Amino acid sequence: MKPTIGKTAFLNARLLDPASGLDTLGGVLTDGETIAAFGPEVTAGMLPPSAERVDCHGLCLAPGLVDMRVQLCEPGFEHKETIASAGRAAVAGGVTAMACLPNTDPVIDNDAVVEFVARRARLAGLTKVYPYGAATKGLAGAEIAEIGLLAESGAVAFTDGDRAVASPMVMYRLLSYAASFGHLIVQHPEEPSLGGGDMNAGTIAGRLGLSGSSPAAEWIMLERDLRLVEVTGARYHAAHISTAESVEIIRRAKAKGLSVTCDCAPPYFLLTEDAVGEFRTFAKLSPPLRREADRAAIIAGLKDGTIDCVASDHCPQDADSKRKTFHDAAYGGIGLETLLPATLELTRAGGLSLLDALAKVTVNPARLLNLPGGRIAVGAAADLVIFVPGREWTVSAESLLSKSKNSPFDENPMTGAVVRTVIDGRSVFVGNEVPA
Repeated sequence: MKPTIGKTAFLNARLLDPASGLDTLGGVLTDGETIAAFGPEVTAGMLPPSAERVDCHGLCLAPGLVDMRVQLCEPGFEHKETIASAGRAAVAGGVTAMACLPNTDPVIDNDAVVEFVARRARLAGLTKVYPYGAATKGLAGAEIAEIGLLAESGAVAFTDGDRAVASPMVMYRLLSYAASFGHLIVQHPEEPSLGGGDMNAGTIAGRLGLSGSSPAAEWIMLERDLRLVEVTGARYHAAHISTAESVEIIRRAKAKGLSVTCDCAPPYFLLTEDAVGEFRTFAKLSPPLRREADRAAIIAGLKDGTIDCVASDHCPQDADSKRKTFHDAAYGGIGLETLLPATLELTRAGGLSLLDALAKVTVNPARLLNLPGGRIAVGAAADLVIFVPGREWTVSAESLLSKSKNSPFDENPMTGAVVRTVIDGRSVFVGNEVPA
């Protein structure tokens, strides 16, 4: 039995709702698990005596973040992350919903594993978890998974996670089938024969003696896939794009009217290959960090709407997986707790408005995955984040709540901190004291 949740009023806030363009001073009244009222009219004077009052002191109140690309590692890799530990990190970062990749053990390629993940998330009682289904059986890239059954069990879209569907015939069949039912296919765009290197191919890789992944690995796969999208009419999403050419390819595809969307992760608009430094394994990511020209193109794509969403690309790796030579270290970085401040940086360095930046992590991914969150509306789930946009802090990997500590932003300054996270009307995180 869930505990009964009464009415709570969040007062004196700067209300931000990218879905409606709302940016005003006011409050939000929740009743149980849903939003009952919001706007300037929500004041202390209109509340019943029984309502709990939370004074926001003029801080920003927005829909909770929707993170569309997270590796939870459970089942199978609980030494890296669990649903519970990821949930704690997520709520500390203002993330109220996240879509988890299927590269678990066993793989999320049948309804039993979908139901296992959903049940474990309910037991954790923190951030809402929506599983992706595997695009191919066992993520092997050879045979299409049981997409229809996975969708009926609650899979929100289909992907092979951090692996590309490399076979053109398998991708053609996958897109053709998905198009018949309106399912979304999410691709890790990397031609395997050109990718898989230690870092971005170029002069820095050469100087360090590391193998390079050609940027062409990304855009060649995109070009191939978008030709197949044109033939099949399917819905296609390119994950964590990282190159200038990829932005231009997707821009052209959208201009042609293809049903294509994409996301990027904060490392690709805040960092470059220079972050590898002297073999810094926390900066070993997939795709790799690119050049400054690519970073600038990613920001331009975010600003003009070519890039629809920002996802954390949360990929936990335990210390033993990263404490190796650069070549042998695992790919990936955590990002749940830095997603909000990293996205807010787009308002300072990228020229996006605050509402446009927040849209990339709220309403846009919610709409794309057909999830119920991402907006402030009467009757909507009371999933909210209250944050201080100007608070400065320094990322310390050891202080982060993820079970793994491999943040590519370790020791980097950030601006923007979560004060409170609310899910279904419950305050699941309260921290970072409100300034007097």
